[in-house]
Amino acid sequence: MAQSVTRKILEAHLVSGKLEPGQEIGLSVDQTLLQDATGTMACLEFEAMNIPQVRTKLSVVYVDHNMLQTGFENADDHRFLQTIAARHGMYFSRPGNGICHQVHMERFAVPGRVLLGADSHTPNAGCLAMLAIGAGGLEVAVAMGGGPFYIPMPKVVQVYLKGKLQPWVAAKDIALELLRRLTVKGGIGKVFEYSGPGVDSLTVPERATICNMGAELGATTSVFPSDEQTRLYMTRQKREHQWAPLAADPGAQYDGTIEIDLDKLEPLIACPSSPDNVVPVHQVAGTPVAQVAIGSCNNSSFHDLAVVAAVVKGKRVGPGVSLVVTPGSRQALQMATSYGFLMTFVQAGARILESACGPCIGMGQAPPSEGVSIRTFNRNFPGRSGTPNDRVYLCSPEVAAACALAGKIADPRELGAYPQIKEPEEFIIDDAMVLPPSKDGAQVQVLRGPNIKPLPAAQPPGQETRGRVLIKVGDNITTDHIMPAGASILPLRSNVPAISQHVFGRVDKEFVKRCQEWHGGVIVGGVNYGQGSSREHAALAPMYLGVRAVLVKSFARIHWANLINFAILPLTFVNEKDYDTLEQGDELEVLNLRQQVRQGRRVKVTNKTKGTTIETEHQMTERQVAIYLAGGLLNHVKQQASAAAPAS
Repeated sequence: MAQSVTRKILEAHLVSGKLEPGQEIGLSVDQTLLQDATGTMACLEFEAMNIPQVRTKLSVVYVDHNMLQTGFENADDHRFLQTIAARHGMYFSRPGNGICHQVHMERFAVPGRVLLGADSHTPNAGCLAMLAIGAGGLEVAVAMGGGPFYIPMPKVVQVYLKGKLQPWVAAKDIALELLRRLTVKGGIGKVFEYSGPGVDSLTVPERATICNMGAELGATTSVFPSDEQTRLYMTRQKREHQWAPLAADPGAQYDGTIEIDLDKLEPLIACPSSPDNVVPVHQVAGTPVAQVAIGSCNNSSFHDLAVVAAVVKGKRVGPGVSLVVTPGSRQALQMATSYGFLMTFVQAGARILESACGPCIGMGQAPPSEGVSIRTFNRNFPGRSGTPNDRVYLCSPEVAAACALAGKIADPRELGAYPQIKEPEEFIIDDAMVLPPSKDGAQVQVLRGPNIKPLPAAQPPGQETRGRVLIKVGDNITTDHIMPAGASILPLRSNVPAISQHVFGRVDKEFVKRCQEWHGGVIVGGVNYGQGSSREHAALAPMYLGVRAVLVKSFARIHWANLINFAILPLTFVNEKDYDTLEQGDELEVLNLRQQVRQGRRVKVTNKTKGTTIETEHQMTERQVAIYLAGGLLNHVKQQASAAAPAS
């Protein structure tokens, strides 16, 4: 049978299940990726499994999120990650080496391999024909220990590109066009595989921009073929020996096809406050701009910086505009320095930030109140920037540069001829900031600061559960709503008791107080609950507060899995109209819980306050039911290890 790129990789890594849509499959994992916002907890989880060394071909820990050292917490976490990586066989990318997805693309991604990362933008590596999937830290820890990664077999959708991008139209506009058509939930349960003649002209960094933004569609992942563009990029990175061709067979079958004519695309922009609120730039041109931010794991490669430098060279940014530029990696920074881009940026009035996630996750550069912020980032969820009621727009570097000069939203096509960007024949290769693991890990002492607290243990559910509705929220609730990021909260990632005090803090400041007074309870939500970041703290912290179930219209994939892994029952309404009958404070009850969950997918929930019964579904597989009933994935793994251990 003629196969797609996706199916070829899945088949080569399949350890259980069938490659049929909706069926649970288990995959062997070649590489794992951790970063410091998710990595500390994932490493604590790996430690709890009592496995001496990671069992993947490659595991890397990056420091790129918690970079502001306004207290001891982040520095302590960095030291912890460095020592635990050395002890257990992981590579460690030091602070300053760059953003995980950019560095992984440059130095580690290999065509045809499976990468599992504790970050929702892990699909970035699909630019190099990897099947790269984001997951919760606990699932990544299990993969580090040699366990399979389980996922419902996704539908594989072909994105057929024809034509060629016109001047001032960028790869970012392809991603925004998909978001305009499909919305932030249009990719749930799907892999987007790119093909067609339009693919040939897209460089690897351009493909990375597209794959990275696939996370905003809710996609499982996105993938490009490995072709001459791939070989050229890896050659310039001095990794040609790791290159291999990988393409779909002629006549490969897909579960659907989306066609995009690149000749007809125009510059697009996502308006506040969702990545799918997309319009042509000219429709909002003239809107005054207070801030422009270029960088993040999206649009921070050499080419992106080169375009911006060419646009602003010899000019000044608008007097009311704060322009910040973030090179995505140490390599990108070195290249920008050698080509004179940094001097160009500084002369134009820009501020240069370190190679880190920074403003994208609210780590500095919060825009002014009521001020419009133009960003080349991937997310513009409300308040994510650090400013309440922010007005964040997402666009390409070309659009961002035009806005910076004009002091208002501007169509870059008005700038004249598109600059000619000459790609480097080779990149500066300097891996001194990547530390290999110790040759004798057992001798390495793991250093822990006082902010690193023990991992809270989930408890197996009882025969029945009762709890009041703690909060009722609407559609497209993100993990930023549930567990905010930002400079004041991110340093608490290794301290669940402390970070749990911020759950839903930007939505309802009384939420934590109700959890404490009502001894936990139930969360009720709408469609696509838990979209966005992979942060398992959005499940772990509610578990710590006593949340026992989440009842919604539908879930985003990663958050749904995280809830199960921490023994929170994820339920969906059979009849969505029942959502309207529930109110904050209603007391809900599930009797014979363990039996109901084992026997099928339907679970009856009684609203004792109103005397009604609600039909729900849990949608867990048999394996996930066992995880939930064991009290979460970590307990389940320990039980399996104990059962497999030889009798003494």
